[in-house]
Amino acid sequence: MKKMRSLCVCMLATGLLTGCGRAPSFNILGSFFPAWLLCMVAGIVLATIVNRILTFYKLDTILSWTIVVYPCLAAFFAFTLWLLFFS
Repeated sequence: MKKMRSLCVCMLATGLLTGCGRAPSFNILGSFFPAWLLCMVAGIVLATIVNRILTFYKLDTILSWTIVVYPCLAAFFAFTLWLLFFS
């Protein structure tokens, strides 16, 4: 019984430590910024560009739930950039 318990604890510790590793980060002027932060900023910038394009072509009036659409679009761009560059 004691052997089984120590085996379970060992397996649990191994499972919890598998995520430990070097975090993807960038050195910008001596400060390390996490990669997800840069992907999030790029996603917001890309969503803003899409907003400007839709406004220029007068297509923004078609969107009825803009308060949901643009944050989801920013998240889509951020997740896509993360998967393309860090996965």
